[in-house]
Amino acid sequence: MNNLKMNQRIGRQILLVLCLFLSYNGVEGEEEFSKLEDRELEKQLKLLNKPAIKTIKTKYGDTYDCVDFYKQHVFDHPLLKDHNFHPKMEPTLSMIKQNSYDSATNSLLTIWSKDGGCPSGTVPIKKITKDDLIRQRDLPSPEPAIFDNESSNYNCEQKASYMPSYGYKRAIVRTPKESTTKYTGAGMTTSLFNPHVEGKQSSASRIRIVKGSEILQVGWRVDPTLYGDNKTRLFIHYQIGETQCFNTLCPGFVQVNPDIPLDSSFEHITQHQAYGHWWLLLGQKYDLVGYWPNIIFTELAQFATKIEWGGSVYNPPGVPEPPMGSSYFPIENSSFDGYCRGITFSNEEGNSVGIHNIFWYTDNIFAYKVLFKYLLEGSNNFLYVLYGGPGNKAQV
Repeated sequence: MNNLKMNQRIGRQILLVLCLFLSYNGVEGEEEFSKLEDRELEKQLKLLNKPAIKTIKTKYGDTYDCVDFYKQHVFDHPLLKDHNFHPKMEPTLSMIKQNSYDSATNSLLTIWSKDGGCPSGTVPIKKITKDDLIRQRDLPSPEPAIFDNESSNYNCEQKASYMPSYGYKRAIVRTPKESTTKYTGAGMTTSLFNPHVEGKQSSASRIRIVKGSEILQVGWRVDPTLYGDNKTRLFIHYQIGETQCFNTLCPGFVQVNPDIPLDSSFEHITQHQAYGHWWLLLGQKYDLVGYWPNIIFTELAQFATKIEWGGSVYNPPGVPEPPMGSSYFPIENSSFDGYCRGITFSNEEGNSVGIHNIFWYTDNIFAYKVLFKYLLEGSNNFLYVLYGGPGNKAQV
């Protein structure tokens, strides 16, 4: 079954988005590189891996460089050459806490080995290897901003049939297509699982913010093509048209926290009302991880028009659809189901918006299901997005 037992999960409140530009000339298996190609890879590595003040490892074996704040790769972006960070750019936490419908009951776990975190004035950036760059050339084309089956609003969890979605399948809830609300933030607490994926398959839980062709998303994913292993990792991602970018592989996300790397668990994302930057927050104390400057966006520079919560998988043509969430269909029990809880979003004024007229559906009801309902826990009712399924494999 899963590498993680079904009842082993870590709740986190999370919210938005990401970074990384890739080329999609696929690589199958091992490939012999010419000296010219090898030199190009070395140039890329030099650009991505900035000089380290200190190098540290996590308890899980990942290596991070502590890079001077203003030398991180994000400032190689042509629009951010003169970008300066100052405390006034930080969002007001009082409003964020006031608008949050749920709270994380667990504290963030320390992931560093004996060396501790990064020194003041530096931020942790994951060290990229040549194998990472070669493998990521084989990433699939970006997930569409709008799927073919979104031409109208409908709740179809019980009646949808299989519909092709460019290799991507979802079990989600989303805000209404015709909504005129200008969304400036969203969040959730999500359960953590380790569904079994192989080859180029991937499986994720995420929150996704969209306007036009631009997308911000954040959550956890199992993705051997991106990471080179089958571990469950928290990720950020942004997408502009046909260009997608994960984590810190391209300039876009400004890391500000010296103790929390991007592979850590996420809490909340919101847009600063004065400066318009999209911020990523996480954990019980709403720690500021970093932000995406609004200048790098066109459509998402001021607000979003659609938000999704739930599960997403990818399978290449001819390959079975992988498991999602707990790898089982939801049974309306948060001790076993994959879930997104405490979903929340805010409007143009930064105030929380009532959760109503939410639409839900799956792209393949024979492989995945989604439920949207309140569950009683003790004396409290919590609103859940329950999702998951075995994929094409028979459920046992």
